Amino acid sequence: MSIKIFVMTHKPFTPPEDSMYVPLHVGRANASDLGYAGDDTLDSISAQNPYFCELTGMYWLWKNYHETDYIGICHYRRYLINEQGAIFTEKQLKKLLAKNDIITTKLLTLTCSYYHGFGENHHQKDLITTEQVLKEMYPEYADTFDRLVHGPNTYFGNIFITSKENYDRYCEWLFAILFEVQKRTDFTGYNDYHKRLFGFLSEFLQTVWIQYHNLKTCECKVGMVGEKYETRKLREQLAAFFEKRDYTAAGNYFMECYKKRPDVLMEASDVTGELHLCMQIISTCSFEDEKYGHCILDDIRDYNNLITHFHRLNSAVSNYLSGNLTTENRQFLERSSLLSPEAVSISVKMFCKDVSKQTDVEKEISAICPCKKYK
Repeated sequence: MSIKIFVMTHKPFTPPEDSMYVPLHVGRANASDLGYAGDDTLDSISAQNPYFCELTGMYWLWKNYHETDYIGICHYRRYLINEQGAIFTEKQLKKLLAKNDIITTKLLTLTCSYYHGFGENHHQKDLITTEQVLKEMYPEYADTFDRLVHGPNTYFGNIFITSKENYDRYCEWLFAILFEVQKRTDFTGYNDYHKRLFGFLSEFLQTVWIQYHNLKTCECKVGMVGEKYETRKLREQLAAFFEKRDYTAAGNYFMECYKKRPDVLMEASDVTGELHLCMQIISTCSFEDEKYGHCILDDIRDYNNLITHFHRLNSAVSNYLSGNLTTENRQFLERSSLLSPEAVSISVKMFCKDVSKQTDVEKEISAICPCKKYK
């Protein structure tokens, strides 16, 4: 049993040392060569990467690579991991594949139906078109699609390992659907995020395929390695604005980036949670400056110190609400001279979902803080 796992990338990265993991440069037809094997030779859709994301690599492997018994797909930042939190070895995978048809991610449970969630983040008409195409081309899948699209579950990331035979059958089905959807889709007015339509649709279609065929599935956690290049650049620019005390420019820049890439605040992008903290910092500064004529940036402008300060504030508020305020939390609240009622209020609203209790909690925590600067 031979296994190859292809690591889809569009950025330079440090590949795993295990030779089972093979970097594949997706969208190479539109980019500078990174020094990895690319998806732009032979039978290829590499140039369509802005619409198909990692699927251009999946297509290339389906059409052109036939040298392994089992094939896997992961990303340069996301890998399936074992119970010890490490990426799988070939020996470990062989044991799992001997008992399962496919190894993939944990099944996500959304807070709403997939149909509703898709409409919140994408163009609903595209999911409706996909449903129409599937029912025309593969009517036997209709019941499974209907059940899942109105349920809360989906796999994500196009991250999986299966036999090359099963992989090829899946790709034949998947791309037949997506190419027909593409013919019927008008992308006028779509931003770069929404243009990545087929990458998003394929995650749900993978769920449909697995459940329709009743595949024996081993679900594993996904390990994150580092952060996205785009996330790092956004964080660095926000830090530069904070250093200049220009929280307004920071807020405007963040919103421009968010409109282009709504996924920047998703857990897979904001791995450290720092972008959420940056939003909190910007909001706090705005309220403080409006009321007092000064804000936290008059005292702390270093990015790392700002992040630490707000981390400690949120920890104290969260633990206070759960009745687990630590000595360290209390000392931070009592000794900090930079905590305004506005900063406390924003943090409380983040962690206290009972609106009727928020005002009382804000007063209780603010009473612990000695800061006279914001009184």
